[in-house]
This record gives sequence, structure tokens and C-alpha cells, in this order.
Amino acid sequence: MTTAAGHSEPFVERRAPRATPETRARRRGRPPRTPAAARPPWWRQVITATLWTIVAVGALAYGASLAVPLWFQVHDERLLVVTSGSMSPYFDAGDAVVMHSVDDASDLKEGQVVSFWPAGSSQLVTHRIVHLVKLPVMVADASGKSVPKLDASGQPKLNPYIITKGDANATTDPDATPVTRVRGVVLEVHHQWGFVLDWAGSATGRAVMLVPPLVALAALELMALGADRRRRRTKPVPRAEDRSIDAYLAG
Repeated sequence: MTTAAGHSEPFVERRAPRATPETRARRRGRPPRTPAAARPPWWRQVITATLWTIVAVGALAYGASLAVPLWFQVHDERLLVVTSGSMSPYFDAGDAVVMHSVDDASDLKEGQVVSFWPAGSSQLVTHRIVHLVKLPVMVADASGKSVPKLDASGQPKLNPYIITKGDANATTDPDATPVTRVRGVVLEVHHQWGFVLDWAGSATGRAVMLVPPLVALAALELMALGADRRRRRTKPVPRAEDRSIDAYLAG
């Protein structure tokens, strides 16, 4: 090409760069596709899904072990784990019973299954009421002998007691129990719940529910750090522009 001044300059034909798939996607209003190299391999996706499953299962199990007893407490009830077979076949060792507290002796009836502390014992017993009786209150006199306590009219003071018996036992319990030592009435029986509750409250159960999820979370964090480090080390390769020069004209 010759200019007006008579000087020659090289002629260069420039073509627009070829549109990449990402550029075409943007023009069409679509999100660009992720390159295959940027996606994690299938085995890493499987490991990630498995680790998150472990976290979810452990969290749900631990949450349920806390929420179930709490739900009964909110409703003024309590879950008790059965440790003997004295009430078989109504419930057996390894079952759990739902107990509702009783504040009034008039709420007690023959045939009810109640939880109580026997006289002179701190171990809770759950047996059936076979009799409701009133017995004199016994006190020690000057000589140490037990005698009935008298009221203002000179009559023996009577208090309500329960006579209890385990369904699997041949005889009644040896001592009558004051109704003031009754903890509550059994409302429901959940078979085999006792084993689960005992395990969930043990050190082994807590470890099984908490340790694997914590390890899985640590592994997920390490995998995320490793992926971030690999992305930083990988530098993007620039695309060569498709330019062709037809001719150079030298003056």
C-alpha cells in the first residue's frame, strides 16, 4: 500500500479471534460449562458423598438420643429402662417404660403398674398394685419398741400403702410401700428400647455417634485444602489467537 507522501507501508490483514465455547455461551445467555479438568474425579465425589453421609447419620443419631428423653420430660413423663424380668410378659429386661408422675394418692388404683422406692431402698422398682391398704404409722417409744402413732382423738394414725407384686413372681413383695414413695404410673411400654437407650448413653455409644462424624469432617476439610492447593498450582493456558497475515509489503 502506498501513502499520499509516496512512502510504502506493510499491509496487514487482521481477523477477529475465534470465539471460544465459553464466549459463545455468554453471548447466548447461558453459563459457561465447567471444563472436565476442573471437575473432581468420580472416586473423589464418591468419597465426599460417603463422608457427608457419615456426618449426617452421626448427627441425627446423637440428636435423637438427646431429643427422645427430652420430649418425654417436657410432657411430664420419664423413660425408664427395665433391668429385670419380674414383670414378664408385660415387659422384660431391655424394654423401656413411660412413667407419668403421680402427686395424689387418689390417682392410684389396683391393677396399675407403678414405679416406687421400696422402704429402705434407693433402687426404683416397677411392679403392679394388687391391694390398696391403710396401715398405722409406726414410731419408736421410749424403750425403742415400734408402736402405732396416735392422732388427737387417741386413734392410730393411718396412712395409705400399696401392696405390690411382679407379674412373674409367685408372691407379693415383702413390704408394703407408702404411697409417698410412689414415683409414677406406667403408661406405655416400648419393647427393646432399653437396649438402645443404654447403648446411646454409654461411653461406647457416644464414641460411635461422635467420633466418626468428627473424623469425616476433618477428612472433608483436608480434601478441600488439597483441592484449593491444586487449583493454585495449575496455571491457565492462554488460547492462541487465530490470526493470519496474508502479506507484508516492504517499501
